[in-house]
Amino acid sequence: MKNVTDSFVSLGHWPSAGSFGFNTDILATNPINLSVVLGVLIFFGKGVLSDLLDNRKQRILDAIRNSEELRGGAIEQLEKARARLRKVKIEADQYRVNGYSEIERERLNLINSTYKTLEQLENYKNDTIHFEQQRAVNQVQQRVFQQALQGALGTLNTCLNNELHLRNISANIDMLGAMNKITD
Repeated sequence: MKNVTDSFVSLGHWPSAGSFGFNTDILATNPINLSVVLGVLIFFGKGVLSDLLDNRKQRILDAIRNSEELRGGAIEQLEKARARLRKVKIEADQYRVNGYSEIERERLNLINSTYKTLEQLENYKNDTIHFEQQRAVNQVQQRVFQQALQGALGTLNTCLNNELHLRNISANIDMLGAMNKITD
C-alpha cells in the first residue's frame, strides 16, 4: 500500500509540460475526484448494491410476513382464550347462582325441618301434659270417690240401726216392685 501512495506522491512532483499529469491541489481536484469515484462506484456497485438491497428488502418482507402470521395466530388464540373466559365466567355465574339457590333451598329445608321437629316436640309436650293432667284428675277423682264412699259407709254404719235398715230395705223392695209393674 505504501508503494501505491508513494507513486502518486512522486507523480505529483513531476513538472507539467502540457502532458498528462496529476493535480495535487486538493481543493481544486476534490469535486472531480469525488464525481469520478462516485461514478465508478455507481457503475460497478449498482448491481451489488441492488442485490444487497433486494436481499434486505426480501428479508424484511419475510420478517413482516412471519410477524403477520404470528400476529394472526396470537389474535386467534386470544379470541379463543376470550371465548373460553366468557364461557368460564358464565359457568362460574351459573355455579354461583345455583350454589346460592342450593344454599337458600337447604336453609329453607333446615328451617322447615326444625319447625316441624319443634312442632312435633310441642305436640308431644302438650300430649304428655294432657295425659299427666288427666291422670292426676283421675287419681283425685278416685280418692274423692273413695273418701266419699268411705264417709257414706261410715255415716250409714253409724246412722243406720236395725229398724232404719229394715225400713230402707222395704222401701227399696217397694220401689223395685213398682218399677217391675211399670216395665210389664
